[in-house]
Amino acid sequence: MKLLGSVSVFPSLPERLARLHDLVYNLWWSWSPQALKLFETIDPLLWEEVNHNPVKLLRMVSPERLGLLAKERDFLELFDDVIAAFDGYMHPESTWFSRTYPEHQDKTIAYFSAEFGLHESLPIYSGGLGILSGDHCKSASDLGLPFVGVGFLYPQGYFTQHIAEDGTQEAIYERLDFSDAPVTAATGPDGREVVISVELPGRNVYARVWLIQVGRIPLFLLDTDVEMNAEPDRELAARLYGGDHEIRIAQEIVLGRPLRPRVRSRPRSAPPRHAAPCPPRPP
Repeated sequence: MKLLGSVSVFPSLPERLARLHDLVYNLWWSWSPQALKLFETIDPLLWEEVNHNPVKLLRMVSPERLGLLAKERDFLELFDDVIAAFDGYMHPESTWFSRTYPEHQDKTIAYFSAEFGLHESLPIYSGGLGILSGDHCKSASDLGLPFVGVGFLYPQGYFTQHIAEDGTQEAIYERLDFSDAPVTAATGPDGREVVISVELPGRNVYARVWLIQVGRIPLFLLDTDVEMNAEPDRELAARLYGGDHEIRIAQEIVLGRPLRPRVRSRPRSAPPRHAAPCPPRPP
């Protein structure tokens, strides 16, 4: 029997710390020094062990430790300050965009990129283009732009290199566990998970849509590892750099398919599009 994957259950949090759930699933924390300090305070050694991933931190920290923190005054003061800053950021009275372009509040900017470099705990980027795309998302959030990002959620991010006895390089990929990442399944107005269909020569390719909340803006990432696809297509978006030119072109076609406003997180009019170029294949 083929192992399709594993599922982790998010732990029950003390009622006093329940808002940690909202916090860890919004990458606002990645550019908030206060939020990063809060996570480190929960368990400094574990924070390093999980590669600064707060979702994984909360899955692994002991309930006893969380129970103690829920009664510790200094920690609760920091926690309340972070939550207040987070809520203030997410629900401002106005933003630069709303003040400068109030007549365009019903528009949407859609930004397509082959990779998004958002944080070290999400190894779905390679270099400069990914960092640029990730920073565009964060800046768009700060400015209050009506912005949507679209890309791929590569389940095989980085790899470990080994040198075989014959001197050739072997790449061993570690599969990204989505349960330990700050991602959730995107849902439509009916509450069902969103799966899109893209027509390719001789077949349709299906992709599940995942959501990463980057401050105020949603980032939708596509994953072709779904049972409706034939085995080769399940691996279509497995890696940022993988396969031949035909696979690369297929990736670009799948990525270029517009996501319609049926996705609950951004119910706006049909978007204008900006596409970041796909990165060149490394030598």
